[in-house]
Amino acid sequence: MLIAENITVVRGRVAEAARRAARRPEEIALMAVSKTHPPERIREAHAAGMRLFGENRVQEFAGKAAALANLAGAEWHMIGHLQTNKAGKAAELFCAVDSVDSVKLAEKLDAAARALGKKLNVLIEINVGGEAAKSGAAPDSRELEELLLAAPRLEALEFRGLMTVPPFTDDPESARPYFRKLRELRHAIAARKLPAVGMHVLSMGMSHDFEVAIEEGSTCVRVGTAIFGERAKP
Repeated sequence: MLIAENITVVRGRVAEAARRAARRPEEIALMAVSKTHPPERIREAHAAGMRLFGENRVQEFAGKAAALANLAGAEWHMIGHLQTNKAGKAAELFCAVDSVDSVKLAEKLDAAARALGKKLNVLIEINVGGEAAKSGAAPDSRELEELLLAAPRLEALEFRGLMTVPPFTDDPESARPYFRKLRELRHAIAARKLPAVGMHVLSMGMSHDFEVAIEEGSTCVRVGTAIFGERAKP
C-alpha cells in the first residue's frame, strides 16, 4: 500500500478506537515515526497530510534535516533516548524532546534552548515496566520528583506531559495495565498543581497497540510501521 493509503487506514483506526472510548478523534495526535526512513518517504507522508514526525537519533536526523527543511508546517520531535552530550544539537534540530528522563538532561536542554532563544517542549519519559534495558524515570523515583520540582527554573523548557514505551508483547492487551498506570500517574501529578508542570499530553501507543492506548487515554500515538511499512536497517 502507498503511504497515503496507510495513513488513511491508521486515521480510521484511531477514530474507531476513540469512539469506543467515548472520545473525540481530534483529541488524539497522530505522530509518524520516521526514524530510518529516507527524506522521500517522509515527503510522501507530508504530502498525504502528516505534520507531526518523530525521530529516534540526533545524528540520523541531522543527516536528512536539510532535505526536509522546506516541508511547510512539519513539526519534528525527538522521541528516542537522548544522551546529554547530544542535547545541544537536539535543541537546535527539534521543536520538542519527548524523552526527558533526568534533571541533568533537562538542564542541558534548557541551557541549549536559552542560547538559541527558543522554547523547547518536553515530555518526561516514564519507564512503566521497570525494564533495565529501557530509559525513563521510574514512576515513584527520586529522578521524577527532582524533574517535577526543577521545572520552574528551567524557563526555556515547556513541560507538557508524559511519555512511555511499555514492555513489548505480541498481544496489545498486555500493554493495557502499563498505559493505565501512566494515565493514573499523569492524574496524580496534575492534581498536585505544580508550578510550570503541564500534564496535557500522554504520549503512548505504537503501531501494534495504539488502539488500546487510546482507550486508556493517550493523546498522542507514535506510529511508524503501520504508516511507512517495515523499517530499513539503521
